[in-house]
Amino acid sequence: MVEHADIRVVRRGGSKINFRAPVVTSDSKFLLCASGEFVKLYSTTTEECIQELRGHTDLVTGVLLNPSNHLQAYSSSLDGTVKLWDFTDGILIKSYVVGHPIYAIYASANHKGAIFIVTPGSKNDHFQLMALHLPQTGDQVVEGLSLSAVFQDVCSSPESIAFGRGGEFIVSIRGLLLEVYFFKKEKTYSFSLKRDNKKGGKNTFTCVACHPKDDLISTGHEDGKIRLWRNFNHKKEYTYSTLHWHHNAVSSLCFTPEGTTLLSGGVESVLVQWRYNQESQKDFLPRLGGAITHVTVSPDGSLFCTSHVDNKITIIQSCVKVSAVIQGLVKGESVATDLIVDPRSKALVLNGKPGHLQFYSLQRDKLLFNLDIVQQEYIHESGLLQFEVVKATFDAAGKNLATVEERKQKATEWEVNLKLWTFDEQTQSFVLDTTISAPHEDQITAVCFGPTVADHHAAMLVSASKDGHFKAWQQTLPPTHSKGTDIDEGPSWACDFVGSYHSLAPQCCDYSADGSLLAVSFREVVTLWSPATWELLTTLSQPPGDIRHLCFGQLSCSKYLLGTTEKNLLCCWNLLTCSLEWSTSMDVSLLLHDPLSENMAAFCSQDGCSDLFVFKPCEPRPLFCQKAVCLGKVSRAVFSPRETIQESCDENCQWLNRSQLYFLSQHMDLMTFITKAEERRLMASNKQLAIDDTVAMTPFQLLLGQQWREGDSLAPGDNPDTAERLQLPQGSAAIKELLQTPAHVLPSATFLCSMFVQSLLISVTDSSKPKQTEEEMESEKEEEGSSDEEEMETGAARAKRLEESKEAEPAVPTLTRAQARELRRVKKQERSWLCGLLDR
Repeated sequence: MVEHADIRVVRRGGSKINFRAPVVTSDSKFLLCASGEFVKLYSTTTEECIQELRGHTDLVTGVLLNPSNHLQAYSSSLDGTVKLWDFTDGILIKSYVVGHPIYAIYASANHKGAIFIVTPGSKNDHFQLMALHLPQTGDQVVEGLSLSAVFQDVCSSPESIAFGRGGEFIVSIRGLLLEVYFFKKEKTYSFSLKRDNKKGGKNTFTCVACHPKDDLISTGHEDGKIRLWRNFNHKKEYTYSTLHWHHNAVSSLCFTPEGTTLLSGGVESVLVQWRYNQESQKDFLPRLGGAITHVTVSPDGSLFCTSHVDNKITIIQSCVKVSAVIQGLVKGESVATDLIVDPRSKALVLNGKPGHLQFYSLQRDKLLFNLDIVQQEYIHESGLLQFEVVKATFDAAGKNLATVEERKQKATEWEVNLKLWTFDEQTQSFVLDTTISAPHEDQITAVCFGPTVADHHAAMLVSASKDGHFKAWQQTLPPTHSKGTDIDEGPSWACDFVGSYHSLAPQCCDYSADGSLLAVSFREVVTLWSPATWELLTTLSQPPGDIRHLCFGQLSCSKYLLGTTEKNLLCCWNLLTCSLEWSTSMDVSLLLHDPLSENMAAFCSQDGCSDLFVFKPCEPRPLFCQKAVCLGKVSRAVFSPRETIQESCDENCQWLNRSQLYFLSQHMDLMTFITKAEERRLMASNKQLAIDDTVAMTPFQLLLGQQWREGDSLAPGDNPDTAERLQLPQGSAAIKELLQTPAHVLPSATFLCSMFVQSLLISVTDSSKPKQTEEEMESEKEEEGSSDEEEMETGAARAKRLEESKEAEPAVPTLTRAQARELRRVKKQERSWLCGLLDR
């Protein structure tokens, strides 16, 4: 099988916004951050995403402001390019092709025409800092760039390199080594520390920052200490002092623009402010909600920004007050609840903060709200056993939500709670209906709701457990109370049936599309039950191997049941014949169906990577397959319905028309698939600014406005003078270039003045004389006796005008040619003699 190049794996929605340190614009109104393959522009006041800069084809690894223009920004990516953006208008200005993956990017105002990037070195796992010289050229894509090495061996983390005072030197940390390179002297000084000090501390460097105005280097270490280095331009005379407040590794350091304060952050979720030259005086901003990964300051020093491990950016005013919080998709080390789509809001639902479920809009790429499931205060302490949400599922209508939370009591004992929630229309959230303590004697392995039946309003939930039983929970609706009763009872849940099979532990369960069958797997056996009578209908045999996944077909393929085994088999049973339809040898790590089509997706593990196969149970040939979609195993994925249905005609892409497939990689990156046609549409939206057709035509728009297609006919009622002026040089290559160039980088107004004035002039050859003159000439021709052909043309035009005037004013009588000629002659007569009569 050959993979299809029309579909690409990308990061869309839910990407990390804490991957790199955010950048605050010069006016402190906006914030730039790397997010997957995008650069996002957020408002620091409203927290809304203003722009998405699209252009990179791989992970964005760095963002920084252009030192020469505060309205532009550079971005680097693993796709081997550096791009220059006008971030306010979302326009890509230039692309510099390096040809190697870029892991970090730096710039200094004193090094004009050059930026510094971190690229892979000659050896494996080695990186080097290179100076990238940017040529002055008008090309939008620049290749063949000049690179020069600054450091041969550096860390790929952006926190490990910093520029010194005025860009005179640059500092790099790696392990226990500190290196300082002076550009003018072209000399490097190296300083090393011992692995452990006498008190048992860990001296490994973790981050570095330089004072903006003094020769001072600040470094953070694994033991929580901060060292301030001085006299480092003399290797034998260098000194350093030590600051210590953090009890664990210092993750980030940053000086304010004036150098009066040093900011530090770590796992304590506390922003520490150290007074320069008065380090004993420090201020704290505690309880920021998560371990700090990055600390940055706006160029004017009015805002501080902290990035956190829970994919959050906190914007802090310089007076130590949180002013805004930008929350991304929270992704921990694992997602126990799987990926679920809320049928109501179409939001992605999964584990969020400890003890919570997060509802995240993939379309808006924004967190909607958190639902507190455990409803207990979470204590941040390692080794403390607390409740965790491990299962969650919705019914088909999204009215009911079932969650499972568990906490380990002893080595083999678990405390388990099953909670049932109902959606409240008034609060637009879920409220707790029923809490079932100890629903099973052991851990719950699977939960699923039965399909909603039109004539049966009560919901049905099935839970399977390692205790060897599966239970059916029936929702009981509140009785109708008599008038005047104050009792207000909500729906409740009760156990309707307990099933088992030869004392085996059930592993997974699934309902058929019409709700007439329930499939429960017990080790190597698949059992089929009737939910109406809870009768065991039949069992399905298959080759040895415990069942890992069960999944019914949808729509026209609802007669099929698919399952995967630990013996690397994918089996398909025909429920009409109760026989094995087909099977194939595949190491399937995840199997799921698309609720809007017959398509099914299977992720398979092979050679340390995951492959994707999309197929229909009724057809042996896959609709789509792609090798190595990501590294490691894929264990969490979901089909999310699209807001608008795609109209792809390619057979290989039709499975993405109604739904979009999302999955989590082993590094907890949310990935999806995108077609080339869809990607071109997204890219095109960032290349030009759309102009509303309803905006009135102005002379400036005639020069730089939207282009009129050649051959477009003039609409009735349009001014022919305007139509002639529209044929001016706005369709030329120069004007097209102006349309794609930001206003602040255009030439001066004096340069454009001649072109603008020329566009206002009317050509001599144009038929743009006043209408009155044309009528006089036409009248003279008619009086002198023009040719028959001219008279026919004039008569046809006149008849057309008369017909239009009839429609507008039906009461006006029709004039003959002689009457019209006499009327024009009377209009031209001299009437100044009437003034004398009026004076009398």
